[in-house]
Amino acid sequence: MDTLYIIIPSYNEEVNIEKTVKAWHTVAEKIGGDSRLIMIDDGSEDSTRPKLHALSDVFPFLRVLEKENSGHGGTILFGYQYAVEKNATYIFQTDSDGQTDAKEFWRLWQERKKYDAQFGLRKGREDGMSRVFVSWVLKQVLFFSFGVKIKDANVPFRLMSRKSLSVFLPEIPKDYNLSNVLVSVLYAKSKASVRFEPITFRPRQGGKNSINLRKICKIGRKAVRDFRVLKKTIH
Repeated sequence: MDTLYIIIPSYNEEVNIEKTVKAWHTVAEKIGGDSRLIMIDDGSEDSTRPKLHALSDVFPFLRVLEKENSGHGGTILFGYQYAVEKNATYIFQTDSDGQTDAKEFWRLWQERKKYDAQFGLRKGREDGMSRVFVSWVLKQVLFFSFGVKIKDANVPFRLMSRKSLSVFLPEIPKDYNLSNVLVSVLYAKSKASVRFEPITFRPRQGGKNSINLRKICKIGRKAVRDFRVLKKTIH
């Protein structure tokens, strides 16, 4: 029986966390067996962590992991490694801000046997033109850095087989801030079978985004430097 681990990082998401757990727990529960919803608190400074622990008493497929703050990318890597160690058949990642729709997951799940990985493709995005522009720039940078064309490299809506993901994880530096981007690059450069599925991408459903345009620009400059180094090491 296939098992699914849903990996969701959270940092100061006290406003959204209950709705996120309810939505994605339904998915884990429906698949059943040893499937789990893994909520990872990345050192939140609000009430996210105690809320998660309270929810774990109510939702049987929910598991709460805690870690010191290392950012979104490092937290995702932590979750991927945990899921691989637990021998999940498939690993899915999304975020805790309510921008993705759990109902759209099933289109990926139905096709899981045909592909090593399936990624969402954010069409008609509702999170602002600045974010759309950043994604476009990232697409160009990845092409010139690695020679790959990726439709949506950093999308937080991705289903991957444990078998394929476990091959790539050792190539990603610990706590790397753009781990999902690098995962996408590694899939693109390999002979793995990958599919992109259009998804809804809503505005943040509540709370404050911790990443603003200034921070995005700073991350972008560092990413270009990192890509130059990683180009020499990744296969």
